[in-house]
Amino acid sequence: MVQLIVGKKGKGKTKYLLDKVNAAIKSANGNIVYLDKSSKHMYELNNKIRLIDCVNYPIKNSDEFVGFLCGILSQDHDLEEMYLDSFLFNAKLEDADAAAMEECIAQLANVSKIFNVTFVLSVSRDKEEIPESLHENIIVSL
Repeated sequence: MVQLIVGKKGKGKTKYLLDKVNAAIKSANGNIVYLDKSSKHMYELNNKIRLIDCVNYPIKNSDEFVGFLCGILSQDHDLEEMYLDSFLFNAKLEDADAAAMEECIAQLANVSKIFNVTFVLSVSRDKEEIPESLHENIIVSL
């Protein structure tokens, strides 16, 4: 499953995502990973949640980003949820068109089904800027 938290920068997506991940770890049976573009939220996360700063890795495009996520999954068979803050930045989709975002999220949905992992993405776009085909994935629009 792929869930989207959408809204322009500064609307509170990261706070919502942090609250959601910290609540999820309390009832999680497996592991949870939080990916971001820095480690500044390290002290806001429960210490059982693994924080990965994506900037430290040479990711050039969305295909490499999906490969990076698959690499994380291959190392942890107990991984059940991945929270992706700054999704468009980390996946190198900030300047991409809607079709590229749809394709990347479709790849994540496929990975989700294969490995039984939930992806929760923070997307810095208003709901109106999100392709119609992805509206069913939106859990919060800020």
